[in-house]
Amino acid sequence: MLLVSELQYHPPLAFFSQLIGAQELWLETQEHYRKQTYRNRCLILTAQGVKPLTVPVVDGNRSEKVLTSAIEIDYRQNWIHQHWRTLQTAYGGTPYFEYYADYLHDIYVQKPGLLFELNLAFLRFYLRCLRLPLPIHLTTEYRPSYSSASVPASAGAVWQDRRDWLTPKARESAKPDRTSVLAYPQTFGKDFVPGLSILDLLFMQGPAAGSFLA
Repeated sequence: MLLVSELQYHPPLAFFSQLIGAQELWLETQEHYRKQTYRNRCLILTAQGVKPLTVPVVDGNRSEKVLTSAIEIDYRQNWIHQHWRTLQTAYGGTPYFEYYADYLHDIYVQKPGLLFELNLAFLRFYLRCLRLPLPIHLTTEYRPSYSSASVPASAGAVWQDRRDWLTPKARESAKPDRTSVLAYPQTFGKDFVPGLSILDLLFMQGPAAGSFLA
């Protein structure tokens, strides 16, 4: 299976579940940026419930006319400090926060200029953590759809188009979010909360996280 997807910020668990069994991951670089998506936000669990963390982008009003791969991060806002403090408050007491904290913090402080660069650095880190040695390719032209008929694939491989398959707005009702991961103990609340960032699973389960992806 050749899977094509947009690149997301600390992607939700369902994204990684789709990578199980995939032969290659193709990241969309030629689309126009879309606001209010996982491209620049993730969902984590706090004592107050589910909370979004959003990366501000430069000239947000015009962002949808810019390629996703060219979107610049707005460092005029102190968002790194805010995100990191929120993660420390929410997950500082989890079994594996300290195990991963330095690696994550190092990516943040590099301050890549582009959102795509930041997200790609985090994605490569997560693939290593989950032991998913998946080849990553970048698209070179925009295609409205992907299929074996329209885009040649290697022998025996089929395309799976997962662009904008997951959205923050549909989290509560999105079936994939509810079936993509085995339930695991979470920091807050009695009922399992689906649809969260990979961070939630990693901080709770550490090196065993990959075994919870359905």
